[in-house]
Amino acid sequence: MIDLRSNAEATKDLRAVGLRPTRQRLALARLLFGHGNRHVTAESLYDSALDAGIKVSLATVYNTLHQFTSAGLLRQVVVDSTRCYFDTNIENHHHFYFEDTGEIADIPNDRINAVAPTDLPRDMEISRVDIVVRLRHTR
Repeated sequence: MIDLRSNAEATKDLRAVGLRPTRQRLALARLLFGHGNRHVTAESLYDSALDAGIKVSLATVYNTLHQFTSAGLLRQVVVDSTRCYFDTNIENHHHFYFEDTGEIADIPNDRINAVAPTDLPRDMEISRVDIVVRLRHTR
């Protein structure tokens, strides 16, 4: 997690994970990590940036989200082939996906029984199990 108490702390944290602390990365980090755990799409973060007066392109937002994910600062949650979220909570947990609204919410890890294969290919280990529970209103 990036420490947002000061630009100096945030700069130090970005450098610690191998990222250059550009003005745009620092600004996007403030939006991502300054309000507790949240789920964003590239488009929703881009809209938040524009609303906050941050001049950034959608391509830069995508690149930054993927860089933060690769650095271990975010977790990517793929809902389907057309929808992907970025989660600031990188702890082990699962997600509800609300089909009616397109939103996702955390399911605490102790609230779901995850099943994982025990017979893994040689020299392999499970890095994590992702479960997305799709919900819709009853009709």
